[in-house]
Amino acid sequence: MMREPAFWESDGLTARALQPLAGVWTAATRLRRTAMRPWRAPVPVLCVGNVTVGGGGKTPAARALTDRLSSRGWQPHILSRGFGGSHAGPVTVDPGRHTSRDVGDEPLLLARHAPVWVARNRARAAAAAVGAGADILVMDDGLQNVHLARTLSFIVIDGPRGFGNAKVLPAGPLREPLADALSRAGTVVIVGDDHHGLERALSGEGLCVLHARLEAGRIPGDGLPLFAFAGIARPGKFFATLEEHGAEVVKTRSFADHHRYDPMTVTAMFEEANALGARLVTTEKDWVRLDEATRPLAEPVPVRMVFRDEGILDALIDRVGIAAS
Repeated sequence: MMREPAFWESDGLTARALQPLAGVWTAATRLRRTAMRPWRAPVPVLCVGNVTVGGGGKTPAARALTDRLSSRGWQPHILSRGFGGSHAGPVTVDPGRHTSRDVGDEPLLLARHAPVWVARNRARAAAAAVGAGADILVMDDGLQNVHLARTLSFIVIDGPRGFGNAKVLPAGPLREPLADALSRAGTVVIVGDDHHGLERALSGEGLCVLHARLEAGRIPGDGLPLFAFAGIARPGKFFATLEEHGAEVVKTRSFADHHRYDPMTVTAMFEEANALGARLVTTEKDWVRLDEATRPLAEPVPVRMVFRDEGILDALIDRVGIAAS
């Protein structure tokens, strides 16, 4: 996956020149949605997605929501497209048997928290999950999915980034017009500091606004400096999180989202880290994409999402349960 172009952050000449293509993209997206009649599952479906290309924190949000559901007595199963994997599905993710090349990197992480079903067609995955005992479904990155009806959708927004230039692909980072996405969502989750006045604007749209932050778990290194690398949508966010938690980051290296690492690249980074007297660290999502030979060379830093508004989140979950009963 390519890195995001700089013009997505401004209303410049390039973005304006691509506006006609954005209109074609929008028309095709709306036509596809209109033509498809989504399947309605017999259990609630909670969707976690975003309106922009790239990571806003969807997978950590899906993981946190799943954990919250489990703590309140639900039996959640997670549905994923399995981006980057070869399985068309539906298939249950088995971390002991599957690799990221089979099912994608995010499903492997989510499978530590609940059963995960990978399928190109999310309705088929939902039916399989219900048949296996799920009483509620969490759809990771499903806001634009047309196969499965949702009970409640959460739009995850990166607070510092916002919506870029607020234009639709390819003129900007939006997957669809913002108004279209907001019309199908009941809740938005602003991750990190709200640099763009999003809460004020979105509350005016009648949406429930939650706030969350990403917290790093144990940072390895025993006080040693770190050489950090990441192949996620916004590697800088990972590097900044390390520094916010007191780590000394002496070297960073960024790769495109979902990058496939070859052993020579990882070995070279490990040797450079040793020369710097540093530990080589990466995200959990990157770590599962390393092969077995090079995984011992890098240490994963777990990141979790913490909701500031847990009471509101619980009330939303309870409302879904009442509606389903």
